[in-house]
Amino acid sequence: MPHPFRSTVLLPALAVALLPVSALLAQAPPDTATNPTGMEARAPYPGTLTVDVDATDLTRRVFHVRQTIPVQAGALRLLFPKWIPGKHRPDGPIHRLAGLRVNGNGQRIAWTRDPTDVYAFDIVVPDGVPVLELSFDMLSPTASNQGRIVMTGDMLNLEWGTVVLYPAGHDVADIRITPSLTLPTGWQAGTALELQARAGDVLRYGTVDFETLQDSPVYAGRHFRRIDLDPGAERPVMLDIVADAPKYLEATDAQIEPHRALVEQAYKLFDSQHFDHYDFLFSLSDRMGGNGLEHHRSSENGVRPGYFTDWDASVASRDLLPHEFVHSWNGKFRRPAGLATPDFHQPMVDSLLWVYEGQTQYWGMVLAARSGLWKKQDALDALALVAATYADDRPGLDWRTLQDTTHDPIIAMRRPQPYRSYQLSEDYYNAGALVWLAVDAKLRELSNGRRSLDDFASAFFGVDDGSWDVLPYRFEDVVAALDGVAAHDWATFLRSRLDANAPPLDGLAAAGWKLVYRDKPSAYHKALLGARKTADHTASLGMTVASGNVGAVRWDGPAFNAGIAPGSSLLAVNGHAFEADLLEDAIRAAQADGTPIELVVKHGEVVRTIAIDYRGGLRYPHLERIDGSRDRLARILAPL
Repeated sequence: MPHPFRSTVLLPALAVALLPVSALLAQAPPDTATNPTGMEARAPYPGTLTVDVDATDLTRRVFHVRQTIPVQAGALRLLFPKWIPGKHRPDGPIHRLAGLRVNGNGQRIAWTRDPTDVYAFDIVVPDGVPVLELSFDMLSPTASNQGRIVMTGDMLNLEWGTVVLYPAGHDVADIRITPSLTLPTGWQAGTALELQARAGDVLRYGTVDFETLQDSPVYAGRHFRRIDLDPGAERPVMLDIVADAPKYLEATDAQIEPHRALVEQAYKLFDSQHFDHYDFLFSLSDRMGGNGLEHHRSSENGVRPGYFTDWDASVASRDLLPHEFVHSWNGKFRRPAGLATPDFHQPMVDSLLWVYEGQTQYWGMVLAARSGLWKKQDALDALALVAATYADDRPGLDWRTLQDTTHDPIIAMRRPQPYRSYQLSEDYYNAGALVWLAVDAKLRELSNGRRSLDDFASAFFGVDDGSWDVLPYRFEDVVAALDGVAAHDWATFLRSRLDANAPPLDGLAAAGWKLVYRDKPSAYHKALLGARKTADHTASLGMTVASGNVGAVRWDGPAFNAGIAPGSSLLAVNGHAFEADLLEDAIRAAQADGTPIELVVKHGEVVRTIAIDYRGGLRYPHLERIDGSRDRLARILAPL
């Protein structure tokens, strides 16, 4: 699942504390054991469940659910999915389940919720009841402040893990379910599930295990288009698009071509395909919430409606599909053993997310460039933003490590942070990508350019071509695979970056480039800010501003030290009512004549006039070549 990057300003880099390898390995988190769950094998659930979802209640945005579960007399515990793969945290939306009723032989059967485990429902099945009939509603958000919108008047996103209760005590791979879905009249749907029959607007899918069902969401909509990204292939790859209006489905051949090249470049990189077919489920909407969530044979991807029709402005979102496609290999097929749990109730161990997400973030950027979804300059500009973040805007690395941020999905549950630069937040994504840039550059250095991280990708993710079976890995497996590409002390190399109170920035110079600042943003940065409707003064004043409202504030930066906090409103700049251009002018003027920038700031009920004594001018991150160095980054970004 993707995580956005942020830009920042320059602070002195912190030295990496190098430790003996024995100490580093002692500090490494216990990624897994051979059996990460500690549970014995369990018998398959007898019989086949059914789930029927009615998704026609668009006005109230409710999914109406009916289930049947074959049972035997006695105690039965039903679970609602809690740890949903790809989300890295226990956030199954149990609070949205309502109206649960259980019947058997036409009679109502009581249920009780476990007071210490609210995802569990206990039932005593009476004698003579062979099947339980369940009905309940899943109340999806009706406003954005309730969570991500998954149903609008024109489209919906159904995640099966939110509309199924399943029997405890069995691996989800051994619970069989037959699903069906009723759509609004005339709607079409995309999913990795096999459609067995369609009668009107009722779609009946083939029977699958619950693990596969949960991993096969549906995007459906009134305005739908399917594009074949690998025509004639034995294992098809489709782009299934739903949009707010028909005009947003219009894509030129020149725009479709890099999406086809993405598939080609991914196959060359990983030398394998771990699916029988793959569907990019793609929403173009500013009404349904955007997202990015990986699955083995599909992915959920949501961006703003102008992805095709405003192509130049959408550049900052064009690494989403590469990122999620990579996850079919990294995260779904090869998976950290601590995440390879037998059901959706067993707690997951996130300690290898710097591989699962960090390397995927790296490959997502690389494949965006190799496929042509990004120009080479776009990739350089995006990497400049990442490098600037860790050069300057993460003072929290003084008290936390990159490794420790793998716990953030559980610590913060992806709630907004008041001071992200100080608290940190899932930095294993972008800082992880920098670690893998360093690894790639080192592999190329050790082999004099003959080997690279591409060889690791082929060896590590390319095994068992065509297999869908999850192949777990541990830290030691990653080290061994790297050593197979080029011999080196990879355990120390990785742990010295993961466990240091310092950002992993050395890979940029090893690749032949350096971070610099200029007084204008790059074209990529400008498009990103336009999409977010934000002015980015992180690298100067240490804050971002949107419509006069302060967003992020860098801990211990100029704005912070002047007393500005996130959530403040800027009312005036140097005696004039606030405008974004006036703030830029004030930053330039302060550099020219040394006059402090005077701001009138409102925070809550308090209005104050403050002065920021900053004279460094406008600063936006860019990359420049290091004279006389080998340009390894150009090789990394070039198509295979």
